[in-house]
Amino acid sequence: MPTATDVFAKVRGHERSEQLRAARDADLLPYFRRLEGPAGPVVEMEGAERIMLGSNNYLGLTADPRVRQAARDALDKYGTGLTGSRLLNGTLDLHLDLERELAEWMGTEEAIVFSTGHQANVGTLGTILAPGDTVIVDSADHASILDGCLISRAKLRPFKHNRLDRMEKMLQRAADDGGGVLVVVDGVFSMEGDIAPLPRIVELCKAYGARLMVDEAHGAGVLGARGAGASELFGVEADVDLRMGTFSKSLASCGGFIAGPHEVIDFLRISSRAFLFTASGVPAAVGAALAALRIIRSPEGPGLFARVLDNARYLNRGLHDLGFKVVEGEPTITPVVPVVVGDDWKAVLLWRALYDAGVYVNVAIHPAVPPGGALLRTSVMATHDRAVLDRALVAFQNVKQKFESEHGALPGPAA
Repeated sequence: MPTATDVFAKVRGHERSEQLRAARDADLLPYFRRLEGPAGPVVEMEGAERIMLGSNNYLGLTADPRVRQAARDALDKYGTGLTGSRLLNGTLDLHLDLERELAEWMGTEEAIVFSTGHQANVGTLGTILAPGDTVIVDSADHASILDGCLISRAKLRPFKHNRLDRMEKMLQRAADDGGGVLVVVDGVFSMEGDIAPLPRIVELCKAYGARLMVDEAHGAGVLGARGAGASELFGVEADVDLRMGTFSKSLASCGGFIAGPHEVIDFLRISSRAFLFTASGVPAAVGAALAALRIIRSPEGPGLFARVLDNARYLNRGLHDLGFKVVEGEPTITPVVPVVVGDDWKAVLLWRALYDAGVYVNVAIHPAVPPGGALLRTSVMATHDRAVLDRALVAFQNVKQKFESEHGALPGPAA
């Protein structure tokens, strides 16, 4: 009788196993580090105070007393969890209020709330798309977008990051595919921190009869006069068919949403498996997101947006002046300020040196970025003050001098 192949065989000796083992042995693993307090501008992490330049808490609202009180109020009223899906026993007035106010904020007919941002993308793309359709995506789009496309079994046509000549080629090819065509791009790209050129993308979608979905996870609560994201910033809201957002960035909680036409949102409510067959978001998370949204939509909102972008410009310019290679220029300034390193191991070693110097940043290596494109992803909050950012820049300066004397030059600013 033939012996079955062990389904677990693939976990042994995979391509990353040796690198992972070496990183763990040298205490160079930049992931799963233990946070020991609130996610503020300065945090307690593994027994030491560190400046937090690796959080998506862009507006700093996780520490806002009103947001925390709203979470407590929801906990006290509804308990720790709903133990059921939205379809059955998991819908609260909080969900309905949040969906209504999200739609008002986005300027759309309706919105639907998912338990996570990942589910929002997967549950929408896996439902709206079907075999026979074509989906065109930027190669730097969120992983959850790719996951949703793969689940849908639609024909996937990716194009190189922000190369709209390549996007147009994909649209031309899609014309012969039959079926519907959907273009999906991030408004702000999570690793690079740059903004999709939405006006031209809208033009191309119109010219070729394609629908457009924009993932505003890193733009909502940051860009535009209302903080409604890149679509608002560029004045193309009416031309974007669907907009996705998450609560785990500026909205200081956990969850996600899709905003768009009534007929699409209603279809998702009764057809999206990621919505129908998962537990409803816990009340405290929903209450916190609603409170954060109300602050964003209040007269305080524009001041918060201005402060986080001002901090991003300050950090960007400071790193540039120290000789680091950073993404520069308007309107590419977002709370995400990536430092290009290139080599994976150099990026990890530089991360560790900064960590030991009291600064926490994120590391992006292949396959999160293209081969040879390793970077340190730094990000700022509206609640960072200049004294803290200056301390971080001093640490970057000291670490760079020592690092380059031991490991060679790092990539410098573009000429």
